[in-house]
Amino acid sequence: MTITPIHRTVACFMLAAALLALAACVSKQEPAAKNTLVVGMELAYPPFEMTDEKGAPKGISVDLANALGTALGKKVVIQNTAFDGLIPALKTGKIDLIISSMTITDERRQSVDFSDPYLATGLCLLVGKTSPIKSIDDLDKPGVTVAVKKGTTGHTYATGNLKNAKVLVLDKEAAAVLEVVQGKADAFIYDQMSTYTNWKKNRETTRALLHPFQQEKWGIALRKGDTQLKEQINRFLGTFRAQGGFERLGDTWLREQKATFKELNYPFFF
Repeated sequence: MTITPIHRTVACFMLAAALLALAACVSKQEPAAKNTLVVGMELAYPPFEMTDEKGAPKGISVDLANALGTALGKKVVIQNTAFDGLIPALKTGKIDLIISSMTITDERRQSVDFSDPYLATGLCLLVGKTSPIKSIDDLDKPGVTVAVKKGTTGHTYATGNLKNAKVLVLDKEAAAVLEVVQGKADAFIYDQMSTYTNWKKNRETTRALLHPFQQEKWGIALRKGDTQLKEQINRFLGTFRAQGGFERLGDTWLREQKATFKELNYPFFF
């Protein structure tokens, strides 16, 4: 068939119409995307990130995410993601930010940006009840097994500092706790709050050495260069703290821990 100027005109018109339709479709989708905040967290870290009896997200981080969404006028969608997959998900655009009890570290700063810190805690130890271990200094010896959760700062600390002990890397917190409970691991390196909670659940078989050997701060992670969102998050955190938001979260979810840490003369987290 010979292509005439008329044919070319018709084809160009049809292509232009298709492009206009596609542009209209995209413009309709953009507001929805802008009005949604996809927050990544691993829902396996109570009381910060967990699920209720129906499988819906709940916990301190969920409440914080929803408060942030309200402040920004955005609908919050919680994306449950394995902890070591959170930063890759952020970098590839699958999520907009991370609120998952994530410690701010120089290593992580190479990949993502962080908000201002919103919580201070520290690494400590869960050990066997009859264990002679008294501090982190007792761990780096031949024959000692130390459990850590993959991708955490406890994992980073152990691999960087324990040259003589065996470091057992596990995917789940519960699995690491079980190693200590069953006497297969001498210690589990984790944060103060979780160590306290895990000791409470296993008083007959464990001890909690709550004095932190490494201080840490948590922040909200977001993509590098997302300056506007970072500024919005920092403003929210400042206002939320000034209005007593973190105090309310502590009273709602961590009342017992607050009392215990005050008794032990350890600073509370928020």
